[in-house]
Amino acid sequence: MPVELIETLNTALPVHLVASDGLEALGLSPSMTAWAAANGFSGEAGRTLAVPGDNGSLAGALFGVGDGEGALAVGMLARALPEGDWHFAAAQAEPELAAIALVLGGYVFTRYGKKSGKTLRFALPLGVDAGRVRRIADGVFLARDLVNTPTSDMGPDELEKAVRILAATHKAEVSVIKGDDLLKQNFPMIHAVGRASVGAPRLIDMVWGPEGAPKVTLVGKGVCFDTGGLDIKPSLGMLLMKKDMGGAANVLGLASMIMAAGLKIRLRVLIPAVENSIAGNAFRPGDVLTSRKGLTVEIGNTDAEGRLVLADALALADDEEPELLIDMATLTGAARVALGPDLPPFYTGDEALASELAAASVAVEDPLWRMPLWRPYDGRLASKIADINNVTTDGFAGSVTAALFLKRFVERTTGWAHFDIFAWNPSDRPYGPAGGEAQGIRALERVISRRYP
Repeated sequence: MPVELIETLNTALPVHLVASDGLEALGLSPSMTAWAAANGFSGEAGRTLAVPGDNGSLAGALFGVGDGEGALAVGMLARALPEGDWHFAAAQAEPELAAIALVLGGYVFTRYGKKSGKTLRFALPLGVDAGRVRRIADGVFLARDLVNTPTSDMGPDELEKAVRILAATHKAEVSVIKGDDLLKQNFPMIHAVGRASVGAPRLIDMVWGPEGAPKVTLVGKGVCFDTGGLDIKPSLGMLLMKKDMGGAANVLGLASMIMAAGLKIRLRVLIPAVENSIAGNAFRPGDVLTSRKGLTVEIGNTDAEGRLVLADALALADDEEPELLIDMATLTGAARVALGPDLPPFYTGDEALASELAAASVAVEDPLWRMPLWRPYDGRLASKIADINNVTTDGFAGSVTAALFLKRFVERTTGWAHFDIFAWNPSDRPYGPAGGEAQGIRALERVISRRYP
């Protein structure tokens, strides 16, 4: 159910967070302790127990945190508590994260008729900036909404519209290069990947902030649906392909956070928006494409299309030499095999940036794991007829070699990082339901806001 954070709630009921076998340490009333015992509640992680009062009304609730669940675990309260006004019975070690978790846990995707449920009101933990919590949640919700929307309502046209709506909210500027104009302005790989779709391929370019401010550029993979192209995916492999624009959704969520905070940067967001479809003019296995950078790319597999559209966008971004260049993409199944759906890998050669990202990931409970840009694997992308192939022939280290492919198109910018995200919760999490998910952007927001306060 949606959660409203309220500054003061005088009639709010208490939620007691209980560690495993930790009831006695809390000093609860005898009636609460007896109710917990009667219901077999001992602080097991994720369990919520409403406690009745003497007159039959609620006296509060107990929530199990197990043996040290993170602050985001309390997001489950958004769905588990009865409607009403609530507050934490004791101060939280991570009050901002707890507040964010409560709001994120109440997310519901309502576009197609699902009801949002009743509203839960929760007293804002002491010392927490409500505006910041709302900015973070709005960015996450934007990413989730975009990913959850099926391609019938989120093709290249609709993704462009979503960017324009966000830009209008924050007075940003948007320009778009579309269809055959991509060829005229030297974005041949974006054009090749998207030309078989009825929705014209395009490069969406949003700019915000003063000219002289430090440049931060975000690039998001906007493949609105991926059939695999002529190397067609099996039907099971297409079921979640509406989320193949998850990179674009996530950078837009991050951009929303940045602009709402008014950070002192020159923000640029680049989204190559395409649909990898099948038609008589689809690009083919064995074709050689010339990239914006001038490198020729042999197509070993048309289902490795995301790196192609990102390459042209990254080459454009790199021309400006921004202080920070971030790209996000639902790029490889290999990343999921290596680290699963919850832990996105990131790649960077910038040691300072890697350290900041690792620390931020832990601080805000937004899991990330650094993977190596292992130079010896670069040779596996060799082509006998072109400068590079878009895939390797052995199938090993697919996420690493995809990152190495992208690295070929970033020469000038030292502060570059690539995120290979899943953008999806396969099952319900305390901080959000199954479906589209924001990954890495809360950690990135922390890094960027601290660099450019």
